[in-house]
Amino acid sequence: MPRFTTSHVRRLLLAVGLVAAVAALPSPTPAQDFPPDVVRGNAVYQRHCLRCHGTGGWGDGPDAAALRVPPANFHRFKSFLKSDEELLRTIEHGIVFSPMHSWQGQLTETERQDAVAYIRLLVQQGR
Repeated sequence: MPRFTTSHVRRLLLAVGLVAAVAALPSPTPAQDFPPDVVRGNAVYQRHCLRCHGTGGWGDGPDAAALRVPPANFHRFKSFLKSDEELLRTIEHGIVFSPMHSWQGQLTETERQDAVAYIRLLVQQGR
């Protein structure tokens, strides 16, 4: 059986104390603890979404006609009913067997949330 010295016991108690101290820390804040920004969302949309979804989100962008699966028209009732979480998941992971690819690793969580806020604004404005 191993022999424990006072030094071993002190190190063990220190380690246990550190674990307890870390456990007592507040949980990390969410990635975006402030409201999404539609101005930044517009910039994200212009750079990454407009070519397929179009200026007003009608699914009529300049690249839309060449796609086998048409891009989402955000004004359709089906799209309107989707929650922000569903839209974020679609942006993050894409849609299988469609041109909507995953933006994970290319857009930050904040950029994705800003884009969703801008899409919601487009739909409200009916542009």
